[in-house]
Amino acid sequence: MPHPAALILLWVGLTVAMQSLQVSALLLTGAALLAAAWALDSARLFALLRRTRWIMLSLLLIYGYATPGTGIWMAIGIYSPTWQGLGDGLLQLGRLANTLAGLCILLSLLPQQKLLGGLYTLTYPLRYFGDGRERLAVRLALTLRYAETTLLDTSADWRADIHNRLAPAEFNVASIEIHTTIFRMRDGWAVLAGFLLALIV
Repeated sequence: MPHPAALILLWVGLTVAMQSLQVSALLLTGAALLAAAWALDSARLFALLRRTRWIMLSLLLIYGYATPGTGIWMAIGIYSPTWQGLGDGLLQLGRLANTLAGLCILLSLLPQQKLLGGLYTLTYPLRYFGDGRERLAVRLALTLRYAETTLLDTSADWRADIHNRLAPAEFNVASIEIHTTIFRMRDGWAVLAGFLLALIV
């Protein structure tokens, strides 16, 4: 398997390239990503999509009502969303869903310690600023633990859920272990190939 840092960079490149894909390429890419994500961890994919459902709905409404064009329901005039806005909104929803599918694949391939090790490798330039690199690694570790807990929470009581989210997080962490591996030449080639593919697409 490529270095965790290489996989993270590939996901970043994929996310950036996704913003320029049009309908046909987006559908093909999305079908492959969603199928891979479902095969690796269907529960995580469903949780990611479920957690962003209100963002997706808001995005669709914003595009539908803010984009000029032909109204879907002409009888209600300016209160109707437009076909052009609906199309643009669905395109953005596809890009967001594909990005989440890529994130699901990344999180499935990289356990928390490897993901943290990859992020630690990517912060290599911070070694020139004292202990900033180690501080960032600790913050990322705590954030990842809290985010994972939030992602898997399926509580139906939204009031209690909001109260718990606003409460200070408590972590009894005595030490955090970071697993690092050598970034080899093949990992660099994998990242380069990924970015070249993104540019071609």
